[in-house]
Amino acid sequence: MTESPVHHEPPIYRRIANRLRDQILSGELSDGDRLPGENAIMAEYGIARATARQALAVLINEGLAVPRRGSGVYVRLFRPIRRHGSRRLSREQWGQGRAIWDSDTRGRSYTVDEVSIERTPASEHVARVLDCDQAWVRRRRYSVDGRPVQLAVSYFPADLVEGTAVTLPDTGPGGVYARLGDLGYSPAHFTEEVRARMPQPGEASLLGLPAGTPVIIISRVAYAAGGIPIELNEMTLDAASYVLQYDFDA
Repeated sequence: MTESPVHHEPPIYRRIANRLRDQILSGELSDGDRLPGENAIMAEYGIARATARQALAVLINEGLAVPRRGSGVYVRLFRPIRRHGSRRLSREQWGQGRAIWDSDTRGRSYTVDEVSIERTPASEHVARVLDCDQAWVRRRRYSVDGRPVQLAVSYFPADLVEGTAVTLPDTGPGGVYARLGDLGYSPAHFTEEVRARMPQPGEASLLGLPAGTPVIIISRVAYAAGGIPIELNEMTLDAASYVLQYDFDA
């Protein structure tokens, strides 16, 4: 006679987390809504504070909720940005004066802040990739719908872009790729490497990341005709805010 398998019910904190997760994913709880506090969960389920805290920690660690000091725990449900790897970098995009981010956001509002631009000696890595001793560096943070989603640092050979709009806060229609085209160095080829890791403290702070949220690191090199490297762009993305899409022929 075959014994029936024994199904163990998950612990109470898991059952509470499952219920709250279902409410978030069904839309019953929306982005920015406050979750029941520890006291409310304790009263409803007759459990200890540590157990209520465990239930909320499950959702925080999954990236579905974020704690705000002295205020409570809130839903963090963000409609992901679909980053289309090839379409966003097409000549049709920047060549017609459109920003790359217009392709990513598709009508959603976005802002750029934390901008800094400087000329510095090239690090060993930058010097190797761009074959230069000095580099102009552009740092910025991008936010979509009011939420920080990406940090980006671009490096350009200093001799190539010195005295051009690439070194200014506003690079004009089409951005840096259009300005490189004005110089006769239009991007002709890109390579991207993608990896994931946990954020460094400064990155977590600038992106407002809750504990347990990883980041996606994308390193892209742009080449002009003849294989001349013209930009190294290192991007740090909030992994919970992105879908990366790549299309290619078989």
